[in-house]
Amino acid sequence: MSDTGDEDLSARERDELGELRRRVTALEGAAAPPRRHHPFRSLGSVLLILLAALLSLLSVVAVWANSIVQDTDRYVATVGPLASDPDVQQAVTNRVTDAVLSHVDVKGLVDQLTDAASEQGVPPKAAELLKNLDGPIESGLRQLVGGAVERVVTSSAFEKVWVDANRRAHSALDEALTGQSDAAVQLKDNQVVIDIGPIVEQVKTRLVDAGFSPAAKIPEVHTDFVVFASKEIGEVRTYVRVLEILGGWLPLIALLVAAAGVYVAFNRRHALIGAALAVFAAMVILGIALTVARDVYLDHLPPGTSQAAAGTVYDALIKFLRAGVRALGAAALFTAAGAFLAGPSRIAVLTRTGCRRSIGSLRDVAASAGFRTGPVGRFVHRYKRWIGVVILVVAAVVLFTWHYPTTAVVVWTAVITLVAFAIREFLDDTSAPPAGSAPPPGSPPPPGAPTDAAAR
Repeated sequence: MSDTGDEDLSARERDELGELRRRVTALEGAAAPPRRHHPFRSLGSVLLILLAALLSLLSVVAVWANSIVQDTDRYVATVGPLASDPDVQQAVTNRVTDAVLSHVDVKGLVDQLTDAASEQGVPPKAAELLKNLDGPIESGLRQLVGGAVERVVTSSAFEKVWVDANRRAHSALDEALTGQSDAAVQLKDNQVVIDIGPIVEQVKTRLVDAGFSPAAKIPEVHTDFVVFASKEIGEVRTYVRVLEILGGWLPLIALLVAAAGVYVAFNRRHALIGAALAVFAAMVILGIALTVARDVYLDHLPPGTSQAAAGTVYDALIKFLRAGVRALGAAALFTAAGAFLAGPSRIAVLTRTGCRRSIGSLRDVAASAGFRTGPVGRFVHRYKRWIGVVILVVAAVVLFTWHYPTTAVVVWTAVITLVAFAIREFLDDTSAPPAGSAPPPGSPPPPGAPTDAAAR
């Protein structure tokens, strides 16, 4: 018969006893003489963690740059919704209207009207008054053309033209950010532009159908709509080109540097918390920088550019960059919280104890209803620590290999990880010995073990 007395305890009491033993072990470890800290080792850990935070910032930008430059579908998914944005539609309407009116000879129309009036016997004074109608006729034409353009731009046909034009212009963005040119589309005056000439053709057709015959004389027009413009494109492309080259490796390098910083630290749990918080701070700084860059970009636009439309385009282009910033920031916070709750602080101990008791109560209820974990429970108890390691590794692999992880992906991964730990705790059979430990005195020998009689 065992002399430990654990067999007469309930599952909850065994959990409490186990927690007390863990606290005693922690106190005994704390009472041990502290190890001598080497200043260079601590400094090296701090520098590696700060470098990892900087590399994580660059990694987010590099992944975004690669997705925009190399993935045409992702670029189109980024700018495609702009076709239904009111500010962009208004900017396109103004641009196409100006392009159409620039090919309409208003003075020639007035002269034709004056000659027609003279042929009809209109008095000379009335014919003279017709010559002063340039302004009203031009205003009326602008309203007529603007109305036709607006109907085209707000139609579903414009969305197709917009997407097709941006798909063709993707090479121009590639040139803008990497310097790799494409003969089909050129970067013009440090601007990424798309040709909206097909919209002009549709407007011409609508004007002719409405009875405005001079529109038929408008030649084929190739007019450009600026998607992105900056005098600093030459400087930006240098940095983005470097990030593009390192884009596939920077995330892995950042992770390895952070792991090295944690490994060389004396208190690795504290170092892990510090590394996670440093990455979170880097994401906050990057988010602030994107907001400031937006204001700087809008302040340096060429004259006559629509501020509202340019701001909308900027927001669309960095939409996935902001999503990456939020996702990595959330992952860093969850990592810091997990490392903190695994520590010996009062809050961490109370949290773990509360969760363990709640799960233990649920296990007791299930046991009273006839539920038995059997061999599964004994297996979980023997390899409980390794099962936890596997859960964390799988969560890390999911996040690291996800194509474009979002905040929702991070949150759901954290939730599923917590559920997996809860299931591990629920299935844990505390009566089974842990892996590598000797069975308690008085317990029956495992199957296949030789008995005393056999040994004799």
